[in-house]
Amino acid sequence: MAPAFSASADFAADKPAGRPCPHLGADFRCGIHGELRRQGFRGCAVYDCFGAGQKVAQVTFRGQDWRQAPGTARQMFDVFSVMRQLHELLWYLCEALTLPAARPVHDDLRQALRDTERLTRAGAESLLELDVPPIRRDGNELLARASELVRGTIPGRKKDFRGADLIEADLKNADLRGASFRGAYLIGANFRGADLRTADWTGADLRDAELSDADLTGSIFLTQSQLDAASGNAATRLPRTLGRPAHWPGRSGPSAS
Repeated sequence: MAPAFSASADFAADKPAGRPCPHLGADFRCGIHGELRRQGFRGCAVYDCFGAGQKVAQVTFRGQDWRQAPGTARQMFDVFSVMRQLHELLWYLCEALTLPAARPVHDDLRQALRDTERLTRAGAESLLELDVPPIRRDGNELLARASELVRGTIPGRKKDFRGADLIEADLKNADLRGASFRGAYLIGANFRGADLRTADWTGADLRDAELSDADLTGSIFLTQSQLDAASGNAATRLPRTLGRPAHWPGRSGPSAS
């Protein structure tokens, strides 16, 4: 309902922000959820709101239904755009706290986690007044420090591809252990057989990237939606916390690293 999308390789139709998708049912479920890719809605299949939708609906607006109370709709959708950014930051902070090598910054990460969680429980008006960029900037600085500590456990000089344009780059069989792909454009990049252990994938665009036979063991800040947007196979080695996408060849579910 809240986000907009345009007809493209990821969406089969246009939808303005704030208007219901034609496949939204009366029970708030997606009418084509099991066929999203086949019907041209790959973008929906890889989208993740990091729990922000549930927080807005059930906590901020205390279970109000925008269909029954249409006056809440615009504010609810505006709050959602703020909440999603906060919840995405929460996800990264929680991941960083699971990384033993990042222990020197764990106290700062815990404080940032508490502060961000407190913000998500504010009222709608307060959330809409939040200046989100500085909050994200401070959080990202902490996450970058955590990344440096983790990737520093890999010997040798690590590749730095932060913000790089690697669209359709050929990185087949490359040694990319401990590389940083923070914010990199990796659309259609070929990582087949590459060694990507302990790489940092914060905010990287992995749409149509080829990960078959690659080793992503120990990768940090890699989300399930990033994997879902990429291609791989049964031989792709993944972090233990992530599942093999159902559209990849091989059995779906958690992958042994």
